[in-house]
Amino acid sequence: MSATPGMSASPPTRIRIHAIQVDARVIPIDVDAAGHLQPPPPDDNNVVGWYRGGVTPGQNGNAVMAGHVDNKHGLSVFYSLGRLHPGATVEIERKDRTTAVFTVDAVEVYPKDHYPDDKVYGATSRSELRLITCGGRFSKKTGYLGNVVAYAHLTRTTQA
Repeated sequence: MSATPGMSASPPTRIRIHAIQVDARVIPIDVDAAGHLQPPPPDDNNVVGWYRGGVTPGQNGNAVMAGHVDNKHGLSVFYSLGRLHPGATVEIERKDRTTAVFTVDAVEVYPKDHYPDDKVYGATSRSELRLITCGGRFSKKTGYLGNVVAYAHLTRTTQA
């Protein structure tokens, strides 16, 4: 099966994952001085951050998006990310009125002290997507002890 060709650059505006009832706006996020991905603002339960220092979803390469699992107001946008299964679809609406449709390949949980940066953030030759949130066990002292990462690849594009 041949790969779906990558798309031109266009910032994401919305993410939909029907399998886990996600329908959220997307905002740009950056990394801090130490190079760690900064999550979206903690007070909005239904927003996902896209790392604007990388490719846009649909372009060839590895697009990275992050969302909270919960916050002081309750459950957040990626609360059910760990329940995704291979084959689920992720739709990313883009500013150019196209939609990049990804198919989930795997969902994995990693302890924060053994996070595989190269696997999660490394270069790819096709259009891929990484969705990241906190996960694993929770400690009142340090917060979540791990991260959930969903891996997906571009399988279709649509025009509005």
